[in-house]
Amino acid sequence: MSTAAEQLTELSADEVVTHSYVRDVPLPSGGVLALVTLDNGRDHTRPSTLGPATLLEFGAALDRLRERAASGDIAAIAVTGKPYFLAAGADLSKVSAIPSRDVARELARLGHEVLGKLHEAGVPTFVFVNGLALGGGVEIGLHADYRTVDSSAAAIALPEVFLGIIPGWGGAWLLPNLIGIENALKVVVENPLKNNRTLKPKDALDLGIVDVMFGPASFLEDSIRWADGVVAGRTQVKRPNVPGKLERAVKWDAAIGIARKTLESRIGTVAKSPYAALELLKAAKNTDRQTGFEAENDALADLVAGDQFQASMYAFDLVQKRAKRPAGAPSPELARTITKVGIVGAGLMASQFALLFVRRLRVPVVITDLDQQRVDAALDRIRAEIGELATKGRISRDESNRLTALITGTTDLADFADADWVIEAVFEELQVKQDVFAGVEAVVAETAVLATNTSSLSVEQIGAKLAHPERLVGFHFFNPVAVMPLVEVVKTAQTDDETLSTAMVTAKALRKNAVITADTPGFVVNRILAKLLGEAMHAVETGTPFEVVDRATAPFGLPMTPFELLELVGLTVGAHVLDTHHAAFPDRFHASEGLHRLAEYGHIFDRDAKGKRKGFDKKAVALAAGPGTALTDDELRLKIEDGLADEVGRMLDDHVVAAAEDIDLCLILGAGYPFQMGGVTPYLDRVGATERVRGTTFHTPPIRGVENRLTAS
Repeated sequence: MSTAAEQLTELSADEVVTHSYVRDVPLPSGGVLALVTLDNGRDHTRPSTLGPATLLEFGAALDRLRERAASGDIAAIAVTGKPYFLAAGADLSKVSAIPSRDVARELARLGHEVLGKLHEAGVPTFVFVNGLALGGGVEIGLHADYRTVDSSAAAIALPEVFLGIIPGWGGAWLLPNLIGIENALKVVVENPLKNNRTLKPKDALDLGIVDVMFGPASFLEDSIRWADGVVAGRTQVKRPNVPGKLERAVKWDAAIGIARKTLESRIGTVAKSPYAALELLKAAKNTDRQTGFEAENDALADLVAGDQFQASMYAFDLVQKRAKRPAGAPSPELARTITKVGIVGAGLMASQFALLFVRRLRVPVVITDLDQQRVDAALDRIRAEIGELATKGRISRDESNRLTALITGTTDLADFADADWVIEAVFEELQVKQDVFAGVEAVVAETAVLATNTSSLSVEQIGAKLAHPERLVGFHFFNPVAVMPLVEVVKTAQTDDETLSTAMVTAKALRKNAVITADTPGFVVNRILAKLLGEAMHAVETGTPFEVVDRATAPFGLPMTPFELLELVGLTVGAHVLDTHHAAFPDRFHASEGLHRLAEYGHIFDRDAKGKRKGFDKKAVALAAGPGTALTDDELRLKIEDGLADEVGRMLDDHVVAAAEDIDLCLILGAGYPFQMGGVTPYLDRVGATERVRGTTFHTPPIRGVENRLTAS
């Protein structure tokens, strides 16, 4: 049987290898700097990554340079990347294909061994961060003695926790010992969990991850000149964020404790990678380098072999690939050109639409309402938002002025006459929306696309009175509009390809991910959430305590409990959604009088002055609770799991979307389902719900960690 090292080498058979090209650069003060350039030979659309073959080649190059350093042939070693990239981290296609925990540990060990050669080179080592540096790309720099950064580098980050793993090539030990525990917690744990937030070069400089920043015009030359100053002793490098004795004695453990409590309140305890990262960061306070690296090896091996990493890779693939090639989308060449946008309504949602459309499409946007005062208030909101973007430096003053000039308001629908795209954001009532579009259709051209943002009504019924229902499409945003990346594009039986193509191209221009859905109640996200929330409310209305519901749904790994979600979306809105689904599917979705009573009462939780949840409000519990036999945690969990498996199966049978992957994509992008769960279908497969309900699984084979796959087989 082959060893773990041999199996790892076998994985690299088709690897896009990032080669290590070495050239000698004379230093101004004398001596030679050996410059290693990492380059995979591909263009800017394929960043350099670090697979097993890449690491072995890089290690061999560093071994040769260490020999030259020992003979006095070179005075320093530097590493940089091809244009725009240092390295985008490990080759995830190879990591996700790892066949066992032992091989996963070997990859971690190999990374430490190779990158560690920069620490033991015998001469000063530098990394010139000339572009994007993620994960292992950052860790290359951390192993070196000194680091420079190009001020135009796209992003710097350790995103591993977001992907269900940890910085496993030195980052979890080296970073806190370089920049302090609080800064390291921000980079390793906090930023990845904030939708994978990255650092700008100036951020990396301020934190102390890099030592100096240069502009892009002469970045390499300036970096070499700076390195020469360091080697010659003229340049002294100060690192004020390196933790001292006081931080290690007082702040370190306290910061870890605060971070742990924050995680528990924000994401629960299901996700493994954030807590594994916390343990490594905690241990970095008083362990030596080798001990820290061994701990990283074990933690990375455990996570790579587990279910959550494979689910994360599945989710990553959905977001990076499937979202960019939407299933069922007509040719973009069929899309109509949009030169003006009309928005019906002047409320908060309409204002968000106006700001998004004007920023992304840069065409005239006109909003309308029955009342001029409401129109003026909306215009004031939009202009204030544009001004705030300029104040924060997100846009220039010139751009602010241009965008402001493109936004206008009216009470006369005739001003929509030359609009190519009209979207409504009015009250969620069928007759209201039908009347809106009747008025719009009377003034716009026959080629204008009509879009509805309905979240629960039938798009086909909304267009039932139109002369041209083929140009109506559902275009369902999620709140907040500027932040949530999903748009559900709803195709009715009448929607033509030109309209559908225009909607898909428009969503892309708005920098949103669009998924095409059939015209069914709740589309995708609201239907799944209605099932979950409906079962939660039905449980408490039939005798199960609120606390049991919280515990029963905790294994789903959701960002909040069902009752927190109800308060977030609004209890009245939640009650309306449940009513809609009960009316459509009375045998599977529960009506909830208790939720209507809660909506009238106004809240579910007791909260302190800062809005922090203290517990369930006793009166709210009394209003919702009903008679019956309480379910146990496990009984309720199984009931909800089986109900979700049944509903997802029906949605696929009815072709609401093209595949299970689209349901998961919608939940990840539209409902905040965490990557490590992979959406809902991998979880339902893993816990056996799909087998119990449908006698099969949504995915063949199920998306499981290698250790569990081996156990199952």
